[in-house]
Amino acid sequence: MRIIAGTHRGRVLASVGKGDTAAHLRPTTDRVRESLFGMLQGGRFADPVTGARVLDLFAGTGALGLEALSRGASQAVFVESGRVAQRLLIANIGTLKENARARIVSRDATRLGPAEAAFGLVFLDPPYGTGLGRRAMEAALAGGWIAPGALVVWEDSREADLPDALIRADARRYGDTWITVATAR
Repeated sequence: MRIIAGTHRGRVLASVGKGDTAAHLRPTTDRVRESLFGMLQGGRFADPVTGARVLDLFAGTGALGLEALSRGASQAVFVESGRVAQRLLIANIGTLKENARARIVSRDATRLGPAEAAFGLVFLDPPYGTGLGRRAMEAALAGGWIAPGALVVWEDSREADLPDALIRADARRYGDTWITVATAR
């Protein structure tokens, strides 16, 4: 797993190893990240990455938020409750020397509570097929984590079940992965 483009292009990220006890982690593949960021920065969405405050829910290794930082996001907050994932996330932030622009929130993404500030770009990559994505999105919306007009990128095994506060803008399938892009009302 590596950073695809930007200031950290080609840098290798720590990932889940074979036999690792964190087998439930499923980092977004390089191919899917490359397609996703190509779509986001290719004109249709008016580049929501450059200068953005990014929220990465169910962050895992942090690949999505770190890719955004590499491509010009101003800040990324990673919400992750798993210890193994947090260890990988800390290693990846350190490898890229992004400690000043990255922060880890050790919390269950479905129980966020109130936000300090809202985010303009949100990545959501819950464990596939669990329904946790919708619960986390509802918690993020209720807690003020998502700014009006924010772009939400939701990765799952099927097209996302969006809450009413989100408007579907696009949905694409990449093998077993669906990426649903929505905007906040």
